[in-house]
Amino acid sequence: MTQFWGVDADPTAQGRLKGARPVAVLDIGSNSVRLVVYERHARSLTPLYNEKSACALGRGIAQSGRLAEANMEKALEAMKRFALVARMMRVGKIHVLATSAVRDAANRAQFVSAVEAVMETRVRVLTGEEEAHFAALGVVAGIPGFEGIVGDLGGGSLELSSVSHGADTNGQSYELGVIRLQDDGDGSPVKAANIVRKRLADSLVSAAEPGGQFVAIGGTWRSLAKLHQAKRQYPLHMVQDYVVDAADMIAFCDEIVAADSLKSYPGASSVSSSRRDLVPFGAAAMAELLRIGRFASVVFSALGVREGYLYGLLSPQEKAVDPLIQGAEELSILRSRSPAHANDLIEFTSQYMAIAGITETQDEQRLRVVSSLLADIGWRSHPDYRGPQSVDSVAYGSLTGVDHPGRSFLAQTLAIRYDGLKSKAAQTLVGLGSEHLTARARLLGTLFRVAYPMTAAMPGILARTRFGIDGNTLVLHLPTDLAFLNGDHLRNRLRQFADCAGHADAKVQVG
Repeated sequence: MTQFWGVDADPTAQGRLKGARPVAVLDIGSNSVRLVVYERHARSLTPLYNEKSACALGRGIAQSGRLAEANMEKALEAMKRFALVARMMRVGKIHVLATSAVRDAANRAQFVSAVEAVMETRVRVLTGEEEAHFAALGVVAGIPGFEGIVGDLGGGSLELSSVSHGADTNGQSYELGVIRLQDDGDGSPVKAANIVRKRLADSLVSAAEPGGQFVAIGGTWRSLAKLHQAKRQYPLHMVQDYVVDAADMIAFCDEIVAADSLKSYPGASSVSSSRRDLVPFGAAAMAELLRIGRFASVVFSALGVREGYLYGLLSPQEKAVDPLIQGAEELSILRSRSPAHANDLIEFTSQYMAIAGITETQDEQRLRVVSSLLADIGWRSHPDYRGPQSVDSVAYGSLTGVDHPGRSFLAQTLAIRYDGLKSKAAQTLVGLGSEHLTARARLLGTLFRVAYPMTAAMPGILARTRFGIDGNTLVLHLPTDLAFLNGDHLRNRLRQFADCAGHADAKVQVG
């Protein structure tokens, strides 16, 4: 008899990558147990499913040295569901990682054995140095090119490492997790701050060069970032790559630490009940760490040990893949009318840049390629909402390897591609980028609007056209057999683009 969770046929939807086998990571932390299932094991990870259970395994470890029976039972009960989810989703491989609370517990063998029985796979209990290493790799995976200090704040411990040229060094682990700080500080964030200050006095943070950048990982610090965004009325509600001036963050954290109670700090009611009391201790750790390291800024990362562990399993060739371009290619395959047209669009825009003498930085070229890959992802939407929905897909989607100014650029480009220069779909995000990037987004968006009337998003046409400049006039050359494309619609779009690009006039020339 087939069990209720059995699936006889392949459950994969057509909106999933063909042939992709899901991979999962079960992260057994000190505060929560979380299962994340990714669509496939690749450079760009797309979450298919994400669920956590707040089990507080680290509570009381400092005093008793053991995992509490009730907390272990709660975690194991959650894992029974996670194991079922993994089977239903046909996960090819599940990696089970345990961190601070489990490695420090005297009864860890009993718990690990029970977990392995439920999950039917081996549990890897990470050392503090390994946890620091994989947290650093998570930053490398999500923020390519980052240089600086990485900190991963969990419930039981704080891991630190230094990242340079895509590799990490000096992994350190301290018993400074938020649950541990709450216990050791007798429930006082002020006392917790003193503990952090003393224990990190001789850390790699204290030896860091002043003026660097610190990356913050961990659920409590993510909650802190969201509170800061709410206070600033920041327009992009996304933690990944959120950058804050260190002095600003220190002042914000000090305000939380000084609050009358663990529930009375600004924005406390918006924090999940499982983290509400812990945020002040995360704020205490953040403020002291930024002071000790004399950092210029802090950037928050939503990617950490889970993603870093999977990144570490990739081949050198796979690690070298650009995650933003890979993620955009996947979206193009899943949502555009013809992925091959995106490649034509890349060459079409490149040819204009060359003929117009417009120089691009490596990052600008990268964003142009990504914009081309994403340019047709909104076609299924109602015409009145293609712009806003495309903006939502790129600004608030799961793409990694792009900072907030980059997201603003992509959003503005797609808004203009669908709705023209008067589009309001991305207006709230304009301030996240520079005037230069905004001008480039307007240029690229209007150039896309020239391409689509000629091609209907099908490949093979753009490669047969070319741009030229005759004095101050922009010329679009069409081959004779495509003369019928030279209609009012195309000419109007071309003139709009020419005006945006600073050309005095524009014309279509056949032959």
